[in-house]
Amino acid sequence: MVRISKGRKKITMAKMQNESNLQVTFSKRRTGLFKKSSELTTLCAAEMLVIVFSPGKKVYSFGHPSVEELVDRFMGNHGLSSGLSHETQQLVEAHRMSNIRDMNTRLMEVEEQLEVEKRRGEAVTRALQHGREHRWWEGSIEKMTYLQLEQLKGSLENVKAMVAQNISEVSNPLHLLAATSGPPSYL
Repeated sequence: MVRISKGRKKITMAKMQNESNLQVTFSKRRTGLFKKSSELTTLCAAEMLVIVFSPGKKVYSFGHPSVEELVDRFMGNHGLSSGLSHETQQLVEAHRMSNIRDMNTRLMEVEEQLEVEKRRGEAVTRALQHGREHRWWEGSIEKMTYLQLEQLKGSLENVKAMVAQNISEVSNPLHLLAATSGPPSYL
């Protein structure tokens, strides 16, 4: 069974009425938004904070370098919680930013690999489906056409003749004698 896609369609920007569709769309779009945010922070070394409230009133956030740090900075509380020297804070922050960039880069690589594997899986599925459509002899006999039944009958008769010939050769005493006799073992 081949699944035919409807392709991309223009979506009117209005609140969805179906609650189930709304939740699914929110989840997918939120994931896409956070992925794009991660890519932007990695590619441009940008600092970003995204806070999203779901239709179910749950809060989701993405922050680079961290949600807490960016909220503190926005609220004017940046740098009050640490007793470390300014230079040490800068070194710690630089190390943490480097780790986050590395993790974001790795995340993008893994997501690309996932997409490649998804496409490969789809190609394998299509190939298997295509193969099933062309192996008509594996289908139900009731669904075969007259021509297909004639071809199947001819193939089965050929197999029967080959099996009979092999049985005849194996059961022939001269054949057995030739197969078991050979040069003497002392040569």
